Amino acid sequence: MPQYALLIYIDPALLGALPGAEFDALMRACLQHADALQAEGTLLASQKLQPIEQARTLRVRSGQERVLDGPFAETRELLAGFNLIQAPDHDSALRIARGFPWARFGSIEVRPLEDLDAERLRVGA
Repeated sequence: MPQYALLIYIDPALLGALPGAEFDALMRACLQHADALQAEGTLLASQKLQPIEQARTLRVRSGQERVLDGPFAETRELLAGFNLIQAPDHDSALRIARGFPWARFGSIEVRPLEDLDAERLRVGA
């Protein structure tokens, strides 16, 4: 069955405006939704990322390496976490993404994964 990454982007200003109790309720609902998806075999992995202040971005150009603090892209929405799911098609993956609350505070990118074993065979690795 095809796999999809649900990339969770949040707008820190929108999320930061929530009272603590409301954020905790959202997180509880999100974790319960994830637990239900995992129990049915749809959710393969999920993880919340640490704040962007902990991130480093590595870039190598013309043999020169640069490491920058934080994410490289300049955007209001920041990558906050991901869910790895399996779903029969893109529409089903979008339906699963709608069950998470984070699109109200940013966006959820639903991206199909490539078959890495097929790529491994293709390049002889």
